[in-house]
Amino acid sequence: MRKAKPKKRYILPDPKFNDTLVTKFVNSLMYDGKKSIAYTIFYDAIEKVESKVGENGLEVWKKALNNIAPSVEVKSRRVGGATFQVPMEVRPERKMALGIKWMITYARKRGEKTMMDRLAGEIIAAAKGEGAAVKKKDDTHRMAEANKAFSHFRF
Repeated sequence: MRKAKPKKRYILPDPKFNDTLVTKFVNSLMYDGKKSIAYTIFYDAIEKVESKVGENGLEVWKKALNNIAPSVEVKSRRVGGATFQVPMEVRPERKMALGIKWMITYARKRGEKTMMDRLAGEIIAAAKGEGAAVKKKDDTHRMAEANKAFSHFRF
């Protein structure tokens, strides 16, 4: 166990939209410390979403992120030698972190040629309520629903 809780690190907002959530997303998107490349990919994907959908790209992205973010998840809990999958509410910070992680993971697995195209495609699909990341959220919710009987084992 650690002595004290670590200090919360505050993230600076991004230069274009002045939004900290965008910075968190770009930090997750980044490889090998190449933040400027990650920003370019993100901004180009947002522009592509704007041209395809015809709405504000940032609003579409936020809607997509909300469609992906789970509200319940299961955590393993050992009780008397048996391991139970216990459904738990998800904290707001973790909700966004999982949404960001899933969106980037499933965007990387898509078939388009560039990462910008993949990310734009995943954002548009998630905003409509379809796509692999939304399916992941639905699977998580379904698993929590199936294990509702073990909810009395919450810690």
